[in-house]
Amino acid sequence: MTAAKPNTKEQYQKVLDQCRTIFLEKNSDYGASWRLFRPSSLTDQLFIKAQRIRNIEQSGVNNVGDDVFGEFMGIVNYAIMGMIQMNEEATFTPTESTIELMDLYDLWSKKTFDLMLLKNSDYSEVWREMRISSFTDMILVKLARIKQIEDNQGITVSSEGADANYQDIMNYAIFALIRLVESKTD
Repeated sequence: MTAAKPNTKEQYQKVLDQCRTIFLEKNSDYGASWRLFRPSSLTDQLFIKAQRIRNIEQSGVNNVGDDVFGEFMGIVNYAIMGMIQMNEEATFTPTESTIELMDLYDLWSKKTFDLMLLKNSDYSEVWREMRISSFTDMILVKLARIKQIEDNQGITVSSEGADANYQDIMNYAIFALIRLVESKTD
């Protein structure tokens, strides 16, 4: 009997639901304090997480104890925060209710999920053959691109903007999370 073909939509949604739960729990602990971040600060937060994953992948050493799975979940949530901050004015006095914040979270999650479906169709799920470390590297490349776009005050000549790169980062992180779950069940 052949194994059932993995269902990307279901796997993606399951991982996203886990990330959403963490986001909601953190919001309960900290409120919307992250709304104070400028997009460039969120880019740096993403860089810290991605670089930490790369360091663990290369050295095999994890002194802090937070696992790579949790770090990729953090990348998903920071990418969504980045998309929100790019499209909503940063504020010194966050006033959004939890419902309003979760509506924004869901809006950008849906847009990014829809983009994944389009790209996944074009690329025939090639991500399933990739190494998790390649997702880490691709996230770091996307972050370098965002930093350059930010340094150029958001102006690009012939490239996608920072928002498209945030979406790719989110999708790469979710693909890595799916692969990590699959590797535990193999």
